[in-house]
Amino acid sequence: MQRHKPTNAEIAQELEAIADLLDIRRDNAFRIRAYRQGARRVRDAEAPIAEYVLEGNQERLRDVPDIGEGLAAVISEYVLTGRTGIRQELLGEISPGDVFKQLPGIGDDLARRMVETLGIQSLEELESAAHDGRLEQVEGFGERRVQMVRAVLAGMLSRSAGKRMRESAAGKTESPDRPPVRLLLEIDREYREKAAQNKLRKIAPKRFNPEGRPWLPVMSARREGWDFTVLYSNTAQAHQLRKLRDWVVIYYDHDGDEDQVTVVTDTLGSLGKKRVVRGREKESLSYYSSSRT
Repeated sequence: MQRHKPTNAEIAQELEAIADLLDIRRDNAFRIRAYRQGARRVRDAEAPIAEYVLEGNQERLRDVPDIGEGLAAVISEYVLTGRTGIRQELLGEISPGDVFKQLPGIGDDLARRMVETLGIQSLEELESAAHDGRLEQVEGFGERRVQMVRAVLAGMLSRSAGKRMRESAAGKTESPDRPPVRLLLEIDREYREKAAQNKLRKIAPKRFNPEGRPWLPVMSARREGWDFTVLYSNTAQAHQLRKLRDWVVIYYDHDGDEDQVTVVTDTLGSLGKKRVVRGREKESLSYYSSSRT
C-alpha cells in the first residue's frame, strides 16, 4: 500500500508539535525557535515539500529558508516513515505532570495526584477522564474544576481528537480513525513479551539515564494497515510509582491519522488487573466480556 504523502501543513504541524514538546521540557530557546520558524517556512512554501524527499532530492530542502541540516533530516524522516524519532522520544520522556501543568489552576500536587490516581499520560487521556467521571475521583477536583478542564482542553485539542474522546466516554466503539482495542492489546502483549525476551532494539533515553545506557526497548510493527511504534513510558511518575515495566505507550498512524494511547494494568476498575487502554476503558471491558462468551 502506498504511503500517505504528507502535505506542507502536516509537515509543519509535526515540527510545531516537536517545538511544543521541547518548550514543555524547557529546552534551548534557540532550538525551539528553529522548529517554529521551520514550520512557518514549510507551511508557506509554494512547492510540495514532500516531493523533494520522495524524488530523492532531499538536498533541495536546504533551499527552503530556515531549514538547516537538522530540520531537513527530521522532515525527511517524517515524509518517509510518517513519524519522527525525536517526537516519539520526547513523548516517552516528558513527565505527564509537566504536560498537565500547562492547564490553568493545575500545579504540582494536582498533576501528581492525577497521574497517581488515574495513570493517565496525555491531554487526550485527561479529556476522556474529564468526560467519563474518573477525574472527579481525584482529590481536589470538584465539579467546577472539572468543567474548567473540559473547557480548556476543548480549545487545546483538535476537534477530531476531542470528538473521539467524547465518543469513547459515551461508550461508542465505532471509529474508523483509530485501531480497535483488540489490536492495541495484542500489540501491547507482543511488545512486553519481546521486551522480556530481549528481542527488541534498545535506545538510550536522555531522561533518568545519566550513564547513557541503551535500555529502553522499542518495537515497530505494521498490523491491519496501522503502523505502530511502542515503548515503555520513561517518565518521572513511571519511575516513582514503579510502573516502568507496566505503562506501555503505543503511537499509531494510518494514512495521516495518528495518535497515541497508554496501556496499563487496571487497578481501579472492574477488570481484575487486566490490561486496559487508557481513555477506552469501556471498550476494554466490552472486549474482555465478549472474549469470555
